[in-house]
Amino acid sequence: MLNENESSGCDAPVSSPTVVAAFVAALRQMGVVEAYGVMGGAIAPFLRAVHEGGLRIIHFRHEGGAAFAAVEASLAMRRPVLVFTTAGPGLANALVGMLAARWEGAHVIFVSACTSAAHRGRVATQESTAHTLPAQGLLLPGGALHFAAILEHPAQLSPIAAQLANGLARPGGFVAHVSLPISVQRSAVSALPVLPSRVGVEAGPQIAAQHAAILADRPFVIWLGFGARHAAGPIRELAERTGARVMCSPRAKGIFPEDHPQFLGVTGLGGHAEVDAALTRDRPAYTLVLGTRMGESTSFWAPELTPSRAFLHVDTDPTVFGAAYPEVPTQAVLAEIGGYVRGLLELLPGRAPRASMAEARRPAPLTPRETGPVRPQLLMQEIQRVFIDGGDAWIMAESGNAFCWSTHHLRFREPGRYRVSTGFGSMGHATTGVVGAALARGSRAVALVGDGAMMMMNEVHTAVQHGADAVWIVINDACYLMCAQGMRVMGWEPFSCDLPRVDFVGLARAIGAAGVLVEREGDVRQALESVARMKGPVIVDVQSDPAEAPPSGRRNLNLMQQGFGAEGKSR
Repeated sequence: MLNENESSGCDAPVSSPTVVAAFVAALRQMGVVEAYGVMGGAIAPFLRAVHEGGLRIIHFRHEGGAAFAAVEASLAMRRPVLVFTTAGPGLANALVGMLAARWEGAHVIFVSACTSAAHRGRVATQESTAHTLPAQGLLLPGGALHFAAILEHPAQLSPIAAQLANGLARPGGFVAHVSLPISVQRSAVSALPVLPSRVGVEAGPQIAAQHAAILADRPFVIWLGFGARHAAGPIRELAERTGARVMCSPRAKGIFPEDHPQFLGVTGLGGHAEVDAALTRDRPAYTLVLGTRMGESTSFWAPELTPSRAFLHVDTDPTVFGAAYPEVPTQAVLAEIGGYVRGLLELLPGRAPRASMAEARRPAPLTPRETGPVRPQLLMQEIQRVFIDGGDAWIMAESGNAFCWSTHHLRFREPGRYRVSTGFGSMGHATTGVVGAALARGSRAVALVGDGAMMMMNEVHTAVQHGADAVWIVINDACYLMCAQGMRVMGWEPFSCDLPRVDFVGLARAIGAAGVLVEREGDVRQALESVARMKGPVIVDVQSDPAEAPPSGRRNLNLMQQGFGAEGKSR
């Protein structure tokens, strides 16, 4: 219901489309098929147009959860998504999700309501203007947004739609916010927007020839990031033809098969120390960097991961070149990665593959203990067997120890199976994003999460409403355990980390989901196999052993080097 002090504007003639109807038609042309958000009075005309325009509306319990779900839906299906919110707090609640969308490379059009010009400064209900909200984060480009606009007049719709269409053509992701004043939403437009055609980014033949000459006669390493996920086939061919060793960021797991003899391992948080050791023994002259920013969670800025001569860095984002390793010479190439690699393949001869340490890294299978809580290592072993090797589920890991355990222990042979948020790392991303992934894919998505994140934010009730085949595997240790373990490494006694233990099975059943309790290691396999036969949503409550140290790599050392102090260095 609209506020009395906010006019809905004059209804448009029947023969003329309204701003919101024309906007929705343009969004459909851009490939949007789903809308994620929470209803509110100020956005009601737009949402009605979304419904009448044939987009699928998925109504959430919190705008932040809707935003995270939209991010995962976009990444899972490689298409743009719509996020909608009302004015004021609805708009502000979605901001963290928009920040995550930009970090993760999703394509998201965020539409909110705002106060009409005639009522600004008059203490309108949920007043939303540059004076009441952080303009740089919400109403102007910058921060979370590649593009932002307040649609004050119907004539603005066509140029705004063109900007959105051009932005969505960016392979590296695009996040835009369009704010709709209440008085403009039902105004008439003279014609539907005409969208520009899309133009990709390609590397020229001169670049391919230069890099082929550099790489043809000397061993090199390929460092894969999430931005290379759509070029898995050409990348594998390049590695096998040249014998190049391959390593990847946590978000790039599966782009190159992790059981391939040329695969070195994962770098960064939750990664494998064997990568550092291998490159220290046999340092490459050049490293071909494909689609990774090489930030702290991917590299810890470790000098062991650098080449002796230069990075050949290929990306669609011009801001990443030289950012993580400014001291290392970098040849930057602004290009779509698949096209770049195919250009190299036309010029590079083949040579014999090199040896790998991949097999030496695999631990021996664990035998379940008869007593005590569940070790996360054994849980990962059974997740690998049931959901990865035995199925096609989309796997997500929440920020925290779940991220470390899964990145280190799980193995993928193909891209598009594993999702983590490294750089931004918001708790609640996986607990809510799993719903978006499950609904967009129309198939199973599994989130590995901690009990703290699960209680911070979840959209289990939304999953029940829409029948999402989502599974939450909760590492339940009654603690913010990553924080507590980090404090101990730094030489501190943990404080403020213990949590009241939650009955997640009871929580699941109270809101209409299924719940499975796992208290002993001997029950893990049977429990996961039973869940694999069930239709979600399902919460699996795993009573986890807090004594097990996660494979977090250099994380705590890096924090100390950044100024936390050296109290824990000798520990």
